Amino acid sequence: MTEFELTDFFKGIVDSEEGPIVICNLDYRIIYLNPSAMDYYRSGHNMQGKLLESFMNEELMSMVRMSVEWFKEGRDNNRVFAFHDNKKNLDMYILAIRNGSGDLIGFYGREESRTPDQSRPFDLD
Repeated sequence: MTEFELTDFFKGIVDSEEGPIVICNLDYRIIYLNPSAMDYYRSGHNMQGKLLESFMNEELMSMVRMSVEWFKEGRDNNRVFAFHDNKKNLDMYILAIRNGSGDLIGFYGREESRTPDQSRPFDLD
């Protein structure tokens, strides 16, 4: 399988996630938003290619920077709990993106439902 074909597979996985996913490089530039993130963030269609700090307050941006610095400290440092959204009962995480050698190449944010009863049912019909 070629890298181009793998890119299509990985993009398909990210795009199929129901929750918003925002992917950034190590310069804190937003390089990709999945369709859910485009809908979730009012300015989603204007975010790609811009610096993350343009869309976050200073406190949240500080949390992101601390997370990325922690990711740099070790290859096993890959996931940070960011905050809990009580209204939607979702946990937000910042996760490391590493290349095949384990080097940090970026990071992304995603949400997860906190309780199984909040999740959508798996439907095989």
